[in-house]
Amino acid sequence: PHAPSNASCYAALHSSTSAVPAGERKPDSVSPWRPWASPAESIDGRHEPPIQHPGGSEGGQPPAREKSAATKPSFCPNTLPSPGPAEAELQPRVSLDECIQHVLIALNCIQHVLITLNFIINASMCFCSSRVFRSTLTSIPQTQALLNKAKMPLGLLLHPFKDLSQLPVVTSSTIVRCRSCRTYINPFVSFLDQRRWKCNLCYRVNDVPEEFMYNPVSRSYGEPHKRPEVQNATIEFIAPSEYMLRPPQPAVYLFVLDVSHNAVETGFLSVFCQSVLDNIDALPGDSRTKVGFITFDSTIHFYNLQEGLSQPQMLIVSDIEDIFLPTPDSLLVNLNECKELVQDLLKSLPSLFEKTMETQSALGSALQAAFKLLSPTGGRMSVFQTQLPNLGVGALQSREDPNQRASSKDIQHLSPATDFYKKLALDCSGQQVAVDLFLLSAQYCDMASLGCISRYSAGSVYYYPSYHHRHNPAQVERFQKDLKRYLTRKIGFEAVMRIRCTKGLSIHTFHGNFFVRSTDLLSLPNVNPDAGFAVQMSIEENLDDMQVVSFQAALLYTSSKGERRIRVHTLCLPVANSVSDIFAGADVQAITGLLACMAVDRSVTASLSDARDAMINASIDSLSSYRQFALTIQQPGLLAPTCLRLFPLYILALLKQKAFRTGTSTRLDERMFAMYQLKYQPLAFAMLMIHPALYRVDDLTDEGALNINERTIPQPAILQLSVEKLSREGAFLMDAGTVMYLWIGRNCHPNFLTQVLGVPNYAALPDNLYLLPELDTAESQRTRAFIGWLRDQRPFFPSLHIIRDESQLKPVFMQSMIEDRTESALSYYEFLLHVQQQISK
Repeated sequence: PHAPSNASCYAALHSSTSAVPAGERKPDSVSPWRPWASPAESIDGRHEPPIQHPGGSEGGQPPAREKSAATKPSFCPNTLPSPGPAEAELQPRVSLDECIQHVLIALNCIQHVLITLNFIINASMCFCSSRVFRSTLTSIPQTQALLNKAKMPLGLLLHPFKDLSQLPVVTSSTIVRCRSCRTYINPFVSFLDQRRWKCNLCYRVNDVPEEFMYNPVSRSYGEPHKRPEVQNATIEFIAPSEYMLRPPQPAVYLFVLDVSHNAVETGFLSVFCQSVLDNIDALPGDSRTKVGFITFDSTIHFYNLQEGLSQPQMLIVSDIEDIFLPTPDSLLVNLNECKELVQDLLKSLPSLFEKTMETQSALGSALQAAFKLLSPTGGRMSVFQTQLPNLGVGALQSREDPNQRASSKDIQHLSPATDFYKKLALDCSGQQVAVDLFLLSAQYCDMASLGCISRYSAGSVYYYPSYHHRHNPAQVERFQKDLKRYLTRKIGFEAVMRIRCTKGLSIHTFHGNFFVRSTDLLSLPNVNPDAGFAVQMSIEENLDDMQVVSFQAALLYTSSKGERRIRVHTLCLPVANSVSDIFAGADVQAITGLLACMAVDRSVTASLSDARDAMINASIDSLSSYRQFALTIQQPGLLAPTCLRLFPLYILALLKQKAFRTGTSTRLDERMFAMYQLKYQPLAFAMLMIHPALYRVDDLTDEGALNINERTIPQPAILQLSVEKLSREGAFLMDAGTVMYLWIGRNCHPNFLTQVLGVPNYAALPDNLYLLPELDTAESQRTRAFIGWLRDQRPFFPSLHIIRDESQLKPVFMQSMIEDRTESALSYYEFLLHVQQQISK
């Protein structure tokens, strides 16, 4: 969203000698980290001259300043740049006019153009949605030297398997690709005539196949440029047999369940079994779909579900050092043929272990057994674990020191304690097996080690801290909703993804969950619609003779119905030869998302303090470069182009995010999970984790509301993340992506308490309320409609916590007030002063 016009650049802060307790830049002590040699995101902004504006600080109270009027920064807390409406942040960032401009640039390069003006006017169809494919820079620098000069990161952020309401699907025996670089034909190629087209990545001239001359949509002949492949930047092909190394695999689902005493105590097993029973008919697949179950504690339990048995048979293997499959042919069974046995097993599992006193966990051996079972076919392994594995291969010991959770020094043990889980994940990837890990525990589980099993096999990690079926109902609800989505969402098997780019550009680093099979090929045994990826790029050869460059991501996968499919996304961007143009087109959210991925890697391979210093330096270096090379008239103060006005705020938000914060008590597993999310979540959802949205909801009205499916959705204003914006007379909703907090002020209006929360007064509010009652009042309907609308915009289920002033969760709520000062972190105002001070050196 765009901030108000009066906040089109950072607060202009005149030089100040105020001491700033932030970490100073340490160019000599920190190994060079150059984010500008990496990913970037695409938004075609217009350069506007910077305007000076005063700054502000936490709670309306500026920090101590010099008395001299000449050095005193002006101060007005309401004019610090802040994000606008959340829904605007997630909208595609390229307008129709800008699309047409990009197409015209491309067309000017072509001497023989047969594309009609009508096609140009409808060019908005040709541009890839920014929710699917975006670049940190919408104008690509002509040379690496120019990119280094701008000190902005160059990279791409992808959400390649996203659920799309409109996806053109093409069935053809001939898929047209460049004979040289194998690029798929797309809207940005050029037709030299009806029989020849020029590749937009390597510029080779290719012949148009005879079959491509026929347009199946219009049922006309002789207009290849009107084919769906040339009209849509995102398209899916049903692949012919040459895209198959083997017959498409069936959908195979194997569930691996911890049944130790600790697991039984949490109560997760009953919830799991009921969820699978409720959704068993909605599992993606066809008549070939297979399922299997393994449970474990100190031994491994298999279940014979072979057709013809009157009830499931449990087979126990106690030799965990030399694991074997007792009856290999009856442990994975056809779901349609053996559904009754599967249902019987799910109904009986919770009671089978309800009296167990077994406390040990042989997770490593259970994973080895599951790998043996899935290796012949490939498939999805879903692992549910509630404690630190402590027996057999892969056993771990606690590495967390509770006394160091709030340390302001470097955080230890962010890297895995053993390579067992990574090696097993690579073996799984080679056999087309992905592992999804569900951790449900109040105790330390060493996610840094266990998470490797999912990271390198293209799986996902889910974390439910302090899960308990009685004591934490909010987590139970979240687990139920997440599990339903997990079981029923679309899935792709035995997938690979390749990202190609115009000659002269190169990819050097990938971020996400996968195994890199070759320089540009990602192995994805499973791909799901909730997975995001990022890549860093560099410019190896000058792009002097080019006006546009293109990027193409191609995802080849097997659908749950056994079809081999290829989903292709193509992005085309102009080339810029000036620093001003590069800054004008910077996408601040994409840059933030990419820097977050890079900082996670830096935290693990170097140290957390290095990563924090590098993020601060990234903002300082880019704004320093803007002042030095992009401004035509030098002015005092901290200045930035409009599109980067929120960059310092987002960097500060990252420094205070659970993954990177210091000086605040943070469990090691929670920190690691936050890091996994930043690397894996699509950008739209990661941004809410980085910078939550704050709304006042005790005065919702229908003014400016949206009408969706006959529902009226109020649209309250987004507030700055500062205590200054709170009021004891109000109720405020904070949307932090995976969790929501509804804070009720002590003096909240009685009408809201009775009409929305169903309590007569503030004192009657329960301590652990997590559900809004469904009351037949206009206020209740508006509040529930707004929260439901926010939840509907993401694939996972954010839990809701309703907190009072005295609640144990209030400190968590207050820690998300990014613009305020804490004991261990600067306020937004102070951080801007620090950035300005470093630039002025």
